Amino acid sequence: MTNSSLHTPDILSCLASLSSDEVFTPPRQANEVLDLLPNQIWSDPKTTFLDPGCKSGIFLREITKRLDRGLAESIPDRESRLNHIFTEQLFGLAISELTGMISRRSLYCSRNANGEYSVCDGFSNQQGNVLYRKTNHSWNQERCVYCGANKSVFDRNPDLETHAYRFIHTNQPQRIFGMKFDVILGNPPYQLSDGGDTNEGVRNRGGAVPLYHLFVEQAIKLDPRFITMIIPSRWFTTGRGLDKFRTSMLNDRRLRKLVDFPKSSECFPGVSIKGGVCYFLWDRDNPGLCEVTTIRNGERSSMERPLLETGDDTFIRFNEAVTIVRKVVATNEPSFDRLVSPQKPFGFRTFFRGDASRFANSIELYGRGSTTYVGRGQVSSNDDLVNRHKVFISMAYGAGEDFPHQILNKPFYGKPGSCCTETFLAIGPFNSKRATLNCIRYICSKFFRFLVLLRKNTQHAARGVYSLVPQQDLRVSWNDTKLYEKYGLSPKEIDFVESMVRPMELPDD
Repeated sequence: MTNSSLHTPDILSCLASLSSDEVFTPPRQANEVLDLLPNQIWSDPKTTFLDPGCKSGIFLREITKRLDRGLAESIPDRESRLNHIFTEQLFGLAISELTGMISRRSLYCSRNANGEYSVCDGFSNQQGNVLYRKTNHSWNQERCVYCGANKSVFDRNPDLETHAYRFIHTNQPQRIFGMKFDVILGNPPYQLSDGGDTNEGVRNRGGAVPLYHLFVEQAIKLDPRFITMIIPSRWFTTGRGLDKFRTSMLNDRRLRKLVDFPKSSECFPGVSIKGGVCYFLWDRDNPGLCEVTTIRNGERSSMERPLLETGDDTFIRFNEAVTIVRKVVATNEPSFDRLVSPQKPFGFRTFFRGDASRFANSIELYGRGSTTYVGRGQVSSNDDLVNRHKVFISMAYGAGEDFPHQILNKPFYGKPGSCCTETFLAIGPFNSKRATLNCIRYICSKFFRFLVLLRKNTQHAARGVYSLVPQQDLRVSWNDTKLYEKYGLSPKEIDFVESMVRPMELPDD
């Protein structure tokens, strides 16, 4: 019999995630997260752990293994040691009744903590220290005051899952267990469906409501010694309702380690999460610089640095990009984003269609997949742009998990007498067609799109993603060679830019 035939797979490594909202954590990844914690806690019988979003129980199970080894000297009898770990050190809140049973099975080897086959004889109740209680949303008009869930979607049959997670649906989470915790950790639910899109491309306010930041914020309120969680990386630069969270995290010097996967499948095999995922260590008692590690195509890049560069308000995701950004910022040139319109630049929604044929005093309207005609009086915003030279560019393009990536859709010339729906942004105005075409050439450069990439980690490319890009003298036709030379990029920096951005076809004159 070969060694391979004796291998017994870990069932928790075989669980498939049901969606990208609630992702099961593989054992290997759970242990990499636990490796961020200091080794001495595994030999401390008083350290307490809370997973506030248990799905499979993997974090608590792997902590048990470490404590079992670490406490062998201080509690020699193994049965007594395990009973102490289960009853005094490990606590969890399941996100559903089913995941509660799965987590107890992983931890106690029985879905009932006091069951016949449980490896712990210290509980008199079925749930043990892995609790589940169905929680309801608290509605204020059409929204839950705690998580922002849509009442029309989740105020439904009581037999259905509410997704009202107990940890974040209370102002007093400390009362759930009536104790403080040293470590709060896990892989919380990421988001909540909010109804999706309506007919004919008319988008409501919905889509998805982020949840993961609420778990982090609630954990910080409990003031543990350490917090470590796996969450989507979208919070770095974007995300609905995440501005306050992003500002707080990026200015928090207790965030000491950050491990980022731009491609989510390198963390969660087979799972696609736009913008990637990350995990972090928040260390209450040791503020300082953050060790930022990026894992891309199996290679690790680490750098200890502040999460925000001086005078900046956005995190630079890639360590190799930091020196490039510093060189660009040092020129103190105005930002390109001043030339970029807000969303819905002329007041037309994506689904709007004008007349199929030109009529008296009409102007061209560029929309998604079509060009129609509207009257000048129908333009409700940026009327001054209509008769000027400008550039149109898509408001959305692929999230860019695989590199090299194009980053932006191809820009095109907007002649005088034209406008667009909110499918596009308008850039300008410019005084001549030549300057406009030079702007398009600049946008097509790898250098330009690389700087956009540092602000764009989802498909959306609103005005803010252009904030790192400097304006240029558009009497000049720019290309990457000229731009690399102007900003003094080293061969290593040039190679990194080239590895991240693929070529884009240049416009005809």
